[in-house]
Amino acid sequence: MAKRRSLAELRRRHVDEGKPLPADVEAELRDDPRASAQALLAAVERRRRDNRVEGQRLRRMLSFEQPLWTSGLAHVAGVDEAGVSPLAGPIAAGAVILPVGCKLVGVDDSKKLDPETRERLAVEIKRVAVAWHVAFAEPEEVDQHNPYWAGILAMKRAVLGLSTPPQHLLIDARRIKEIDLPQDAIVKGDELSLSIAAASILAKTTRDALMVELDARYPGYGFAGHKGYPVKSHVEALLRLGPCPVHRRSFEPVRRAMGIAPVQTELFAPERR
Repeated sequence: MAKRRSLAELRRRHVDEGKPLPADVEAELRDDPRASAQALLAAVERRRRDNRVEGQRLRRMLSFEQPLWTSGLAHVAGVDEAGVSPLAGPIAAGAVILPVGCKLVGVDDSKKLDPETRERLAVEIKRVAVAWHVAFAEPEEVDQHNPYWAGILAMKRAVLGLSTPPQHLLIDARRIKEIDLPQDAIVKGDELSLSIAAASILAKTTRDALMVELDARYPGYGFAGHKGYPVKSHVEALLRLGPCPVHRRSFEPVRRAMGIAPVQTELFAPERR
């Protein structure tokens, strides 16, 4: 075994790259008394356990998609939004149709993932998806409709922008009444549905990239860092500089910076009254 491949090469192939360890090589490792060989074998075992855990998680994440696929619906779209609570920038919504039986390792609620992982997975989602689309509701529309309904508007645009028409929608905790399709509103859907999680990743990464662009266009607010969320540094910059064109005028900190009274409205009302 050692003559065929060094332990370093075996670690690279079968731990770092995750390639299956041949049975004969594994047998030799088990008979190898060196601590480094046993450490390598232990690392392979940990990878296998992690793979089993991830496989079980992915099966749970497909508990909404699988029955629909089994019934013959091949084009099931997951839908989610990002950017409801920031003081600036649009709300983004993603819609993703994954291939039947798709299991994308690592895909999860975008809020649980670090930026590097989100970016890597976004590339993979776009590569394997049957169709995907990201759409926006602009700050002016957030002010006009309130964040909840602007989010619905962005999600509607994302679904209508899909190059392949969906047959069923899985949506994170909402319904899009203006789209005449069967749909399920799944509470915490970005944690429970792989398609919704994929949509959340595309919405988040696309919006974050846009906020970096807006940071260059409107310097001083720190959009590239906080992406428009109401962190202390953003509020301080807002009070110091005043709002820029992409700030949401209906949000209290922005109105305070403008010296006008807060809007008396339910910004996140689940139903229009």
